[in-house]
Amino acid sequence: MKTITVGLAVLLLATAASHAAEAWKEADVGGAKIYTDANGMTLYTYDKDEKGKSNCYDKCATNWPPLKAEADAKAEGEWTVVERTDGTKMWAYEGKPLYTFIKDKKAGDVTGDGVGEVWHIAKAD
Repeated sequence: MKTITVGLAVLLLATAASHAAEAWKEADVGGAKIYTDANGMTLYTYDKDEKGKSNCYDKCATNWPPLKAEADAKAEGEWTVVERTDGTKMWAYEGKPLYTFIKDKKAGDVTGDGVGEVWHIAKAD
């Protein structure tokens, strides 16, 4: 029983520590390191956002769904949490809110890069 209890405690600690990291991951697309959501969908930044503030709502947010953060999500290094005007939270990297693109159909798609000259793939440093 002691092994199960210790194992459970380790699992709970690992889950808490990796909670934020589960929202995104790094991927290699065409030789570039980019960020994706947990399902491997490409993440994008929007030039019309301000540091730490999203300006993508309504139809924009329908086409470019925000990378949602849990209500209790905490900033982690370059990754921060942005509060949206509707009270939900989303992830940002280096202060830039992150989004997926509705026209990306499978992991690795990058059809949103350059749309309107204001959407860009979120690249890993």
